Amino acid sequence: MSELGLGDTHGILTRPGVRQVRSSAGLGWERLYVSTQRELPYRDSFQGAGSHLVILHLDGPVTVRRGRRGLTATRQVPPGGLFLHPAGTELDVELGGCLNTVHVYVSDAVLQATADDGRPMRLKEEFGSTDPLLEQLVLALDGVVRHWEPSGRTYVDQLAVMTAAQLARRHGVRQQDAEPSGRPAGLTDRQFTAVRELLDARLSEPLSLEDLASETGLSVSQFARRFKTRTGCPPHRYLMRLRVEQAARLLRAGTMPIAQVAAMCGFSHQEHLTRVIRSHLGTTPAALRREG
Repeated sequence: MSELGLGDTHGILTRPGVRQVRSSAGLGWERLYVSTQRELPYRDSFQGAGSHLVILHLDGPVTVRRGRRGLTATRQVPPGGLFLHPAGTELDVELGGCLNTVHVYVSDAVLQATADDGRPMRLKEEFGSTDPLLEQLVLALDGVVRHWEPSGRTYVDQLAVMTAAQLARRHGVRQQDAEPSGRPAGLTDRQFTAVRELLDARLSEPLSLEDLASETGLSVSQFARRFKTRTGCPPHRYLMRLRVEQAARLLRAGTMPIAQVAAMCGFSHQEHLTRVIRSHLGTTPAALRREG
């Protein structure tokens, strides 16, 4: 899969009145493109794009008008308000004031993968609505861009799956069937063993959910759900726990330089390792080394 980028968007971000602050361009994200910017008032028409659009308003309220082949609806969108637009759909829009926003463009493939039964899913056309969980996911994605570490690849993939699942559940044209009662199925012993072997073998490398799911024969969304059922935590947290445990063992057992331990355990640099060790264990690499 190639990186999702500006060319996969509707073109709003290419307008002269947009001042981009940061984006996921160049980070290799295949399922999402994320951009944070300041937008000046405008009125324009856009062709359909291959990705689904989620806009989070960071301030406001601001008046927004939208439609297809004409402006037919008006809303006062508050801070935290959402603007949702499905892939492959024309858009006429008018922004009535200056606005800070986060745009998340979601590939259609990741949205369709939320449906285990293979039925097509389509995003609703919404604006002015709120969704606290979706808002937090968008802010989390912006935070990952702001503080990007290559080792966060699995976390980004997990956020992509969670974002797509929330869009399908709350904002899909066709709602998914309710989950059957009882505990959902987890990974089988064979599947979990294959995944664990891959994690151990590639602990120092960036790993995507697609890499892990391919070991089980499941779709990315199925894998993420079944992995959490099996382990009690999402894949990115499990991977981070393995990296922390291995780093702690190496630090206690030898004299390898801390920067080398960081690289061997999948951390971007020594400071990244120190930050994570402090967060998970309440100590520092140097203190672990002194413990022996």
